[in-house]
Amino acid sequence: MDIDAIRIKINQLDDELLRIFNERAALALEIGHIKKQLDLPIYDPKREKLIFERMKQENPGPLGNDAIVRLFERVIDESRSLERARARKD
Repeated sequence: MDIDAIRIKINQLDDELLRIFNERAALALEIGHIKKQLDLPIYDPKREKLIFERMKQENPGPLGNDAIVRLFERVIDESRSLERARARKD
């Protein structure tokens, strides 16, 4: 594959990641709504730890587990921020 073909594939993957990130965020908002109704905290360290452990176990590489955890920390942090912002509006 040449560089242009690889970049096309990367662009396609980026488009898919964008769709997935937004779908995940929408689901996090649903969970945030349920948590608010049940008077549960937005931050759930046990749940986050389970996510990180599962992702490390499922990680085929080439990214190392530390990189995977950092990526998911960022995704989860953004979801949490979105949940908090929505909770303030409701």
